[in-house]
Amino acid sequence: MSLLHDLNAGKLHTFHGGIHPPERKAPANVSQISDAGLPDELVLPVRQHIGQPARLRVRVGERVLKGAPLTEPLNPMMIPVHAPTSGEIVAIEDRPLCHPSGLDGLCVVLRPDGEDRWRPRFPIADYHALAADVLLERIHEAGITGLGGAGFPAHVKLMPRRKAIDTLIINGVECEPYISADDRLMREHPQEVLQGVAILRHIVRPGLTVLAVEDNKPEALAALRAANDDEQLLIVAVPTKYPSGGEKQLIEIITGKQVPHNGLPADIGVVVQNVGTAFAVKRAVVDDEPLTRRVVTLAGENFGEPGNAWVHIGTPVRYLLKRYGLTPAPAQRIIMGGPMMGFTLHTAAAPIIKGSNCLLAPSDTELPPPGEELACIRCSQCADACPASLLPQQLYWYARGKEHDKLNSHNLFDCIECGACAYVCPSQIPLVQYYRVAKADIRQAQREAELAEHAKTRFEARQARLEREKAERQARHEKAAAERKARMAEQVAAGGEDPVAAALARVKARQQQQDPQDMAAARAARKEEARRNREQKQPPSAPPAESDKSAAVAAAIARAKARQAEQQAEAGPATDQSDDDKKAAVAAAIARAKARKAEQQAEASPVADQSDDDKKAAVAAAIARAKARKAEQQAAAAPVAEKSDDDKKAAVAAAIARAKARKAAQQAEAGPAGADVAPPAAEAQDADAAKKAAIKAAVARAKARQAERAAPSSSDREDES
Repeated sequence: MSLLHDLNAGKLHTFHGGIHPPERKAPANVSQISDAGLPDELVLPVRQHIGQPARLRVRVGERVLKGAPLTEPLNPMMIPVHAPTSGEIVAIEDRPLCHPSGLDGLCVVLRPDGEDRWRPRFPIADYHALAADVLLERIHEAGITGLGGAGFPAHVKLMPRRKAIDTLIINGVECEPYISADDRLMREHPQEVLQGVAILRHIVRPGLTVLAVEDNKPEALAALRAANDDEQLLIVAVPTKYPSGGEKQLIEIITGKQVPHNGLPADIGVVVQNVGTAFAVKRAVVDDEPLTRRVVTLAGENFGEPGNAWVHIGTPVRYLLKRYGLTPAPAQRIIMGGPMMGFTLHTAAAPIIKGSNCLLAPSDTELPPPGEELACIRCSQCADACPASLLPQQLYWYARGKEHDKLNSHNLFDCIECGACAYVCPSQIPLVQYYRVAKADIRQAQREAELAEHAKTRFEARQARLEREKAERQARHEKAAAERKARMAEQVAAGGEDPVAAALARVKARQQQQDPQDMAAARAARKEEARRNREQKQPPSAPPAESDKSAAVAAAIARAKARQAEQQAEAGPATDQSDDDKKAAVAAAIARAKARKAEQQAEASPVADQSDDDKKAAVAAAIARAKARKAEQQAAAAPVAEKSDDDKKAAVAAAIARAKARKAAQQAEAGPAGADVAPPAAEAQDADAAKKAAIKAAVARAKARQAERAAPSSSDREDES
């Protein structure tokens, strides 16, 4: 009641510091709000507020209607983004952001189709019938943030608190030079602004509601007072002073209270909302229209058509510069926001976002670029101008030295970055830039410290869990061992035997029962099996053993005798044949068998083990055998009458030759085997001997075959005679 009485009496408070820069609002404030139109594409950053970005719910190629949500919030600090018009999603990619850093960020690119078709809407005729939580949810779904520039989610400010809200302040001060967006909105739409204020009052239920307007806006004050019919709403004119539009400064002007350090206005029972936010709340609740456009001031001498315009969220700055006739100067600066708190854009491709209230294109004479930074002279003008009662020069030194602890002790985060200190600095030091960088560094250090603390907590929790599990396992093992001991003790006490002692006795008995001889035999068997396995794995030896040769020769002799016996049995008793012929035939058969065995052994010998001389000897032997066969064929074809009695002698000589051939063949076979161990000087002699032996053996075999065929022929001739 005392506050209401003071306000009705025109009694206001003030705040420390402040400045009075040139206003320069007139050029853009002489005409009504225009429509900026639709660009060829709208670039909608996913994050346009303080808090986490919402989750995407559209895909490339999808067609959307005006007002359709493009993102989906998962918590109260996530604010959705809506389609400003109907069209097609052509890209979801990183684009330049409207931010002092000039960095890129995730954006949804929408190509308008020109139809501007709305999604289904559900207006509310009487919002009084709805509860506060329903209205808050509708404001959240409409994507409304504070339109004064900070971008704080509007519904979060309006949520019920432990402390009751005594005062609701609607901020229509708009104290920064050049900006007149709220002024034009209050002039042209006072009824909708007041209706939005009424909805906010219905949600918050304050004891007093104040709509504050700077006294340099008489037209807006007159329009609002003419449209106001609510006695519970006070429209108050506050003195023109920068930065009286700051939240904490306006609270102090109206109530005389100061927001505590690291505190919120709600801690002293106050909530502050912008007039633009109140207008957006009315559209969202009553008309079911999400926040898809806002009023933006286009100011600066280089604009051909300065003014205020309804601009769709996501409109590229480049489109607005062309639409309102920018005549760029060399090194033209484009400032997003006013000259005091705004920042220079890095590219004209950056889009308008929900917190964009001004686009400034000044000339060099109108707003000279910053001069060269000089040394601080400690004049204390910055401290005198600071509306937060800080010590800017000390913060400057600590920021340069990156002394974060001292910055925190001097309440750096109470700085509202209004730029009053830099405005009055005679050394032209960009103090606000130093403060912004220092704040970013401190926030980063705090995040890293939080992550480290979180990691430490997780590590300690893990170690505690492992120790707990280890103790539990040990306790289980001890319990199981105790139970086993108890069972064994009970078994022994009941007259049974001790299981452990019985098992040990069985093992010892088994060891004693084993015979040393059986163990030795088992070891010998295992060794023999290992030897056989090694022999199977080794490659076969090239030269056969002498015992194998002897066995092969014996087998050949036996086969020859058997063949001779069969021939004699078939031929019947040969009474007329002499004993010498029989002996010659037997000898010839034996010689043939031995010669054939020698040939087989010579052919079966490994090629890899033969030398070049052995190969030549084998070739010569083959040639000799071929000649011997030819001679045999010729001898068989000769007339029987031409054969003389000398054939008998030839048979005997053939037997002798076969014996010599057999001996020569054996020597030839033994030659390659012994060549591996012969000394290097004797290799040539052995090779020559092997050649001669092979040739002699071939000749002997040929003669033997000829003698064998000649022997039967001579016997036949005797019978005929």
